[in-house]
Amino acid sequence: MKHSIAFIGLGRMGQAMATNLLLAGHQLTVYNRTPDKAERLQDRGARLAATPADAVREAEVVFTMLSDDAVLRDVATGDEGFLEAMPRGAVHASCSTVAPATNRELAELHQEQGTWLVAAPVFGKPIVAANGQLWVCLSGAAEGKTRLAPLLPAFSQGSFDLGSDAGAANVLKLCGNFMLGAAIEAMAEAFTLAEKSGLNRLEVFEILTTTLFNSPAYRSYGRMIAEEDYQPAGAAPYILQKDLRLTLAEARTHQVPMPVANIILDHLTATVARHDSADEDWTSFARRISEGAGLHR
Repeated sequence: MKHSIAFIGLGRMGQAMATNLLLAGHQLTVYNRTPDKAERLQDRGARLAATPADAVREAEVVFTMLSDDAVLRDVATGDEGFLEAMPRGAVHASCSTVAPATNRELAELHQEQGTWLVAAPVFGKPIVAANGQLWVCLSGAAEGKTRLAPLLPAFSQGSFDLGSDAGAANVLKLCGNFMLGAAIEAMAEAFTLAEKSGLNRLEVFEILTTTLFNSPAYRSYGRMIAEEDYQPAGAAPYILQKDLRLTLAEARTHQVPMPVANIILDHLTATVARHDSADEDWTSFARRISEGAGLHR
């Protein structure tokens, strides 16, 4: 069954997800604050909307994949925002990595409008999205999740239901991104120690990721760290800097000490401060460990 969908936010991840929804045969309307990204999908048959409100007027489901909380709030509730323009009974799939409280607040506003919010952040890089292999974390109203479910196979291999709390899926997303950051930090420290001790970084990577740490995250990110080649870029360092700040804010709310998260955030902050990191993957914060050990490329 084909559906009328609006997609708002067409960065690397949004482009990949929206393209797959279009290829699945759905009627797609797109909006992006910088129109050139939306025009790429227009060339493939999507309708280009001038405003967020215009994008959603006939949508059964509205996907958002935006950079941060402020942008999501503005696109949803600001001038020409989409929330009040959604048809009654429509579903907002909030895929952005934002604070759990942000989706909870928006869920209440949706309820007042007779619409649904389902938090739907994803795990995976843009290339994973393009291949239809993302994992989706879901939380929010059961009816909204039921209506969203038929669309998920276009870009994902499966989903996890975290219950009715609209903020729960984003808690899981922040935990996952923190764990990825911790893995990157650990590998960067280990490979740097190995190199300064006379071992080959790539050989150490190959051995450890085929034995003790044989997992997708270690294999994918580990090779980038071992080779110190941070292309292709998945998420930019400034995006994950934002995510670590959200993680630490949530930790403070619940009085959870997270010293490793502070270390990762410091490395990301130093990376963002360097203009030459703008087009690299966030994994490039691993360079700060090598530099700290006196290794200069």
